[in-house]
Amino acid sequence: MDEILNRIVWGNRVYDYAMAAGGMLLALIILRLIKKQVLVFVKKLTSRTDNHFDDLLVDLTEKFLLPYLYLFINYSILNILQWPDKAKGIISVAFMFITIYYLIRALNFVIHHSVVIYMQSKEEPPERIKQVDGMLIVVKILTWAMGLVMLADNLGYDITTIVAGLGVGGIAIALAAQNILGDLFNYLVIFFDKPFEIGDFIVTGDNSGVVEKIGIKTTHVRSLDGQQLIMTNTEMAKSVIQNFKRLKRRRITFSVGVVYYTASQKLRKIPPMIEKIIIDQENATYDRVHLKSFGDFSINYEIVYYVESPDYITYMNTHHEISLNIFEQFEKNGIEFAFPTQTLFLNRQEEAGEEKNNNHRLVKDSLS
Repeated sequence: MDEILNRIVWGNRVYDYAMAAGGMLLALIILRLIKKQVLVFVKKLTSRTDNHFDDLLVDLTEKFLLPYLYLFINYSILNILQWPDKAKGIISVAFMFITIYYLIRALNFVIHHSVVIYMQSKEEPPERIKQVDGMLIVVKILTWAMGLVMLADNLGYDITTIVAGLGVGGIAIALAAQNILGDLFNYLVIFFDKPFEIGDFIVTGDNSGVVEKIGIKTTHVRSLDGQQLIMTNTEMAKSVIQNFKRLKRRRITFSVGVVYYTASQKLRKIPPMIEKIIIDQENATYDRVHLKSFGDFSINYEIVYYVESPDYITYMNTHHEISLNIFEQFEKNGIEFAFPTQTLFLNRQEEAGEEKNNNHRLVKDSLS
């Protein structure tokens, strides 16, 4: 048995390999116990606090620190053994690559969850928090690029040449993808300025609908007839946007016309009559009623009131009831609505002349 353990294989005794394997197994068992016992206990403690950053540290330890610690212990054990230069170089490069990999992933994890925790503390809606994924894609790409540059530097490459090449390549890519970069920049403008959010009903130009998705390049809007409208973020940022979801109340202005032969006493009754109708409505706030103008066919009243709700159905129901009540009150009080008509009034001379002409025509017709 001693002969087998003392046998030399690749510059090391079999006994050394057995000790290395035993050390790796022991490290695995200890870290598993830490994960199942210690971390579970710590999670219970952190779940009782209102601070989300301690939960972030626990998750960071579980997902990245403990696995990397196990790999670091294995690397340290392997370094104790004697290896050929080529094999030692492969192990060093592999460990360096793993280190950069875990470092970048841990950094992206911390950035992402820190932003989410911050937005949750500001009581941002879930739809807006989902938009963070799109914005952080750019951050993650930059982080990976920096990690690759660090890896190349540690491998002995001249990073000044690499950075210069990336700079020239970046300029070329930027010139070739101006529209894409413009949409990306406007996505950031939409995200931070918040002219609209997912679920908002908006009108922009001739298009209107509910915002379904805000992507890095395009925004998806579902129109009232069911069509999906896909507009670039650049178009959205440049256009005038009406966001109806953010209405606190709606101002309604409309006109009512009555015929000219309506008595003046009835004309004076119209404003208080309409005022009472509006005040009696639950969601309506009266503003004013005025005789505005003498039109070609009617005496026109302008009516202004507010609906204390941004909901379109509530607005239509309220206006529906007010309009019907106005019609009923006008009917009860004998007030006629005007419509485009023309009434011709002839004076007596014109009537006599018209009658004389008719008589001449009759005489002439009888003689012939």
